[in-house]
Amino acid sequence: MGVSREWELPERYDIAGTLAQLSLGRHDPCSRWVDGVYWLAARTPDGPGTLGLRKADGRLAATGYGPGAAWLLDRADAIAGLRDDLTGFRTLAQAHPLVARLARDFAGVRLPATGLAFSRLLRAVCEQKVTGTEAYRAYAAIVRHFSTAAPGPVERLYLPPDPEVIAAAPYWEFHPLGLEQKRADTLRRVAAQAARLEACPDSASLTARLLAIRGIGPWTAAEAAAVVHGDPDAVSVGDFHLPNFVCYALAGEPRGTDTRMLELLAPFTGHRGRVCHLIELSGITAPKYGPRHPLRTFRTF
Repeated sequence: MGVSREWELPERYDIAGTLAQLSLGRHDPCSRWVDGVYWLAARTPDGPGTLGLRKADGRLAATGYGPGAAWLLDRADAIAGLRDDLTGFRTLAQAHPLVARLARDFAGVRLPATGLAFSRLLRAVCEQKVTGTEAYRAYAAIVRHFSTAAPGPVERLYLPPDPEVIAAAPYWEFHPLGLEQKRADTLRRVAAQAARLEACPDSASLTARLLAIRGIGPWTAAEAAAVVHGDPDAVSVGDFHLPNFVCYALAGEPRGTDTRMLELLAPFTGHRGRVCHLIELSGITAPKYGPRHPLRTFRTF
């Protein structure tokens, strides 16, 4: 039987838009919407747990299952983005008319802070230098191959893999799952450091420790910091599409570089990552040139 807790929600709170940042697509094996409830499976310091979140009558209702239920309930409001600090952002947003409009249009979207580093890094490593479809296939296959069912009432919901199991697995075991040796080795190194990464108290310390791991660069570190600690200033430098999106949205330039993107984001320092997220939510994209990247499989590499 689960244990529950409730919080009052701010006006216009967007639960779907906020929690979408925690999942890799609609069919993420570790999270799922079922009948209006968002379910998140996690390995907490207290053990496996499942958190159910739903919006009802202006309140956030959270229910936890498993040994990690109490830990998840203590963080449920942060996971739902309710600890997201918007101080000063409305003023900063006035520096650009588009950002000001997006800040109004998506005022209900908050930045979650899960406190769960390894599960986010598993996804981020799978996303390195590949298409979204390739990333999802590898991520889902790894979860299903190495993990077990999550506690609670939801069928086919899986816990993230145990980092110790991932660290001990040989790299070639990841090939049929869609991960070549380079990313497999990176994932294994991250898994070996999982306990230290989970213990990092803030975005800066997590970023510093991540950048000391071979195979982890600024992009992966920012992707993790943005969700693990809800860092509103984390910019995913090195992303294939983001510089083009930001430069096109803020300056009408169809192609951009990381340097130019950071220059355009400078007026929003403190909330640069939030601005990037708002631009992505808006659906604004740069003009597309050339063919799409082909989908690949690493099973025969």
